[in-house]
Amino acid sequence: MIVKQNYTIPGAKGRGMTADITYDTLLPYAPLVIFAHGIRGFKDWGAHNLVARYFAENGFRFLKFNFSHNGTTADNPTEFADLIAFSDNTFTIELEDLKSVIDFACGGSAIPRVNSVYLIGHSMGGGIGIIKTAEDKRITKLVTMAALSSFHNLWPKQAEQQWRLQGVMYMKNSSTGQNMPYKSSLLKDLDDNVARLHIPLKAAAIKQPWLIIHGDADTSVPLSHAEQLHAAQPAAAFLVIPGADHTFNASQPYELPDLPVQLLAFCDAAISFFKN
Repeated sequence: MIVKQNYTIPGAKGRGMTADITYDTLLPYAPLVIFAHGIRGFKDWGAHNLVARYFAENGFRFLKFNFSHNGTTADNPTEFADLIAFSDNTFTIELEDLKSVIDFACGGSAIPRVNSVYLIGHSMGGGIGIIKTAEDKRITKLVTMAALSSFHNLWPKQAEQQWRLQGVMYMKNSSTGQNMPYKSSLLKDLDDNVARLHIPLKAAAIKQPWLIIHGDADTSVPLSHAEQLHAAQPAAAFLVIPGADHTFNASQPYELPDLPVQLLAFCDAAISFFKN
């Protein structure tokens, strides 16, 4: 039977991170996959729960979590109800969060028999995943999903000067219509951690098996990002899924019973990679 267990994991600056693990009760010690969502994302976005169930049906435990400053709350897990926390988010905060999740998974008290993990990172979570994989040997395999090759590509380059002067910039969330606040501390984080947050540099340092997956219909993070990552680490496997957009054709909300064809292709490729 496929079940889900919910957790709260301590995150950066004392903020809790809601998390859940989906698994088959017949396989309580199956390998663990951790999923890191992207910017303006959350663990229950779109078809993520269907993805978790599909991985569980195929012999994995699947852990997904909300980054501590992604803007959701325990009371509003699928809405950006805390824009103050969202505005305070940085890339190093997300790296700290991901480390905390891996510590939680490998700590032995909450989740039995986990010494190492597989990691999937989507979009910005893919960039975070690349950096963390280069830093943490507990990650034994990495799959990136429409990952970006530079955090600077999350906003228009020409906006940075005014952003620094004003201290905050707003970008509209196309899904919710909200004007999402981004403090210039996000830029300062990049300024203060140039080497650590340089994604291609970290990509080149990855020793673990890595599968880069991208869609050729992605208009948010173009396919060229995946090509840049593969150029930085030619040992990585590289797969382009035809017709896949940035979310592999899922949407929020996603109310169909089956995964989109493109997202199913992603899942099958990732599962095969993890098993082999």
